[in-house]
Amino acid sequence: MLQALAADESRERIAVADLLDALGDRALAALLFVFAIPNVLPMPPGTSGLLGAPLLFLAAQMAFNMRAWLPAVIARRSMARHDYAALVRRIAPWLVRAERLMKPRLTPLASGAMESVVGTVCLLLALVLVLPIPLGNMLPALAICLLALGILERDGLWVLAGFAAAAGAAALVSGVLWAIVKAALYVIRNAAGAG
Repeated sequence: MLQALAADESRERIAVADLLDALGDRALAALLFVFAIPNVLPMPPGTSGLLGAPLLFLAAQMAFNMRAWLPAVIARRSMARHDYAALVRRIAPWLVRAERLMKPRLTPLASGAMESVVGTVCLLLALVLVLPIPLGNMLPALAICLLALGILERDGLWVLAGFAAAAGAAALVSGVLWAIVKAALYVIRNAAGAG
């Protein structure tokens, strides 16, 4: 679906609303993946802030079992079709490999009430993603990607992998925050001692 949209030469730009329309009932999980994957790849600074807002909206909708919807200010955001096509080319090999590994299994972990649990975890991860925390982007984004793919393909094994990555992200981010707090306290103590 993503490649078909990238190949549509009748479009100069691809808007978020176009992705919503193209993905239909699979839009929530698919868009969570689409907005999270650039944060796993090396991208320019500020990318997580730009892509974080849609992730927050989408994850909240999954958490509350709502239909995919984004505010007009986000839905109208677009990129040139050739830039979108380049992004799809970068992620397509990963998607092809992932699809070979995924299949419906342990489906109770990837459907029904578990979708709300996954949505809640993705919402917490998206909150971390938008914060300017050093090293705080890649692992939460990877966890969101794994969870989204698990829901998309009804593969509970991938959901479990996503939960494991989320736990790793929580440990990493809390460690980084603790180090920042300790460093700030050290600087304050030294400044107070010197004064």
